Amino acid sequence: MTKYLLSVYQPDDTAPPDNLDEIMSELATLDAEMRESGAWVFAAGLHAPSTATVLRAQGSEVLVTDGPFAESKEHIGGFTVIRAADLDEALDWGRRMARVIGLPIEVRPIQDG
Repeated sequence: MTKYLLSVYQPDDTAPPDNLDEIMSELATLDAEMRESGAWVFAAGLHAPSTATVLRAQGSEVLVTDGPFAESKEHIGGFTVIRAADLDEALDWGRRMARVIGLPIEVRPIQDG
């Protein structure tokens, strides 16, 4: 089984949807289904990109800056790590998550090691 990262892309500076409680309830149901199937590894939401700290090596020094590394119109708001037999199975979980959350989901295999 390969592990896959399902990343949730959120638009920057967007108010939560009016039906957030419904979305979170449906997401909890989907997480429970992933657990029951043995696919679920772990999941987490992330704080806003403004809380990020970026460390960048420059010669013998490490530069510390506040905020995200790249300027963009969206950010990773959360993620779920799953186990799946193949990409098709991972994409099925990703599709279901996209339907529940209503935001783009990136599905990416995790390298072993």
